[in-house]
Amino acid sequence: MSEVKTEQVEGLKLTEDMFQRIGKDEKDYDKIVRPSLTYWADAWRRLKENKLAIMSLIILIVVVVMAFIGPLMRPWAYDDQDFTAINKAPDSVHWFGTDDLGRDIFVRCWDGAKISLFVALISTIINVTIGVVYGGISGYVGGRTDLIMMRIIEIIYSIPVLLWVILLMVVLGQGLGTIILAISITGWGGMARIVRGQVLQLKQMEFVLAAQTLGADTSRIILKHLIPNAMGPIIINLTFQVPGAIFTEAMLSYIGLGIPEPTASWGTLAEKGTKMLLIHPYQLLYPALLISITMLAFNILGDGLRDSLDPRLRQ
Repeated sequence: MSEVKTEQVEGLKLTEDMFQRIGKDEKDYDKIVRPSLTYWADAWRRLKENKLAIMSLIILIVVVVMAFIGPLMRPWAYDDQDFTAINKAPDSVHWFGTDDLGRDIFVRCWDGAKISLFVALISTIINVTIGVVYGGISGYVGGRTDLIMMRIIEIIYSIPVLLWVILLMVVLGQGLGTIILAISITGWGGMARIVRGQVLQLKQMEFVLAAQTLGADTSRIILKHLIPNAMGPIIINLTFQVPGAIFTEAMLSYIGLGIPEPTASWGTLAEKGTKMLLIHPYQLLYPALLISITMLAFNILGDGLRDSLDPRLRQ
């Protein structure tokens, strides 16, 4: 029986109508299913999918905008005193209440945000600039130079930040510039170590060898080839350094080594609010809440950037 069926099948004439085409048409092979994206465009696409990171970014934008327009929303300046409204609880006139000198806490909180964010931004820019250049040179040159440069960082780290601030205040006096300088002196070591580790990996790549073969000098290789390829970890570390600088400024102002009165910052407001905690807790609530929300938003955004900039997670 099987032999008969075989002969019948072999005797049939096979035509195209007897078959059904499945799968894609040949024209579909030339279609681009997914548009070509650059590394940064793909990172932004993945960051947008992280709802918490986007929400944190929106919160930070609101904080920065309010730092400029918040004091303009009320008719008082940050140092205006009203002795008829001392320690007044929040109401429709003073939204965050007043302090022991009758100054509006809403105005002082947002004016203090401007000071705290300015200190954090400038000190972070200085830290990143020094750390990137220092770490890039250390990692690329290597050898004894790398050994000496890393020991210098360890010596700087061995001196506490508080001692640096006290020494600088003796020489320069108390003020905004002293705090920025103190944070900058001690904050760039972490960035330098991260960049050094990235450069140690990247300098073995073929594009670095090609640049060396074409006669590029050390500065061009570091600035044009190595640093741009290490921007992912640099940006991630930057988002974590900003809240660290905010906390350091708040801590120094809290212990009386920060911004002098009557200039407001979140640290000075928290220090004054602590004295009134048991009597008027709202004076500590608002600056402490702004510090916590801002630092939390930066940390969540940093986590989101770490996930979106990781090339191993690219799909």
